[in-house]
Amino acid sequence: MMTQKDQADMISSYIEAYNNFDTEGMTACLHENVVFENISGGKTGLKTEGIEAFKTQAEAAARYFSSRHQTVDSWAFSDESITISISYEAVPAIDLPNGMKKGSAIILKGESEFVFSDGKIIRITDRS
Repeated sequence: MMTQKDQADMISSYIEAYNNFDTEGMTACLHENVVFENISGGKTGLKTEGIEAFKTQAEAAARYFSSRHQTVDSWAFSDESITISISYEAVPAIDLPNGMKKGSAIILKGESEFVFSDGKIIRITDRS
């Protein structure tokens, strides 16, 4: 049984791998059946199911940015999940479909909810 500290440590490892463009490090924290969902403005923009789909998307997304960094601002623990508030900064390496231009700064706040199963992260829901 994972403690909340174990879960928080795993989330920290995942974020560190994310910040370092380390897809292998990110997926090491994930359950085989992981579901990832990105919700922006109340609408689901991206959803993956399974570790291979997540890895494919993570590798593609890494190519979109010359730098990216998530900082945890706060932690909220419940019996079912951990939700973190984050500050996010990134610089696109290419012009993005959403209108962001190469080299321009992206700065936003959001939250990510993590759910665990069998000692791994089984669900990540990012909201911004």
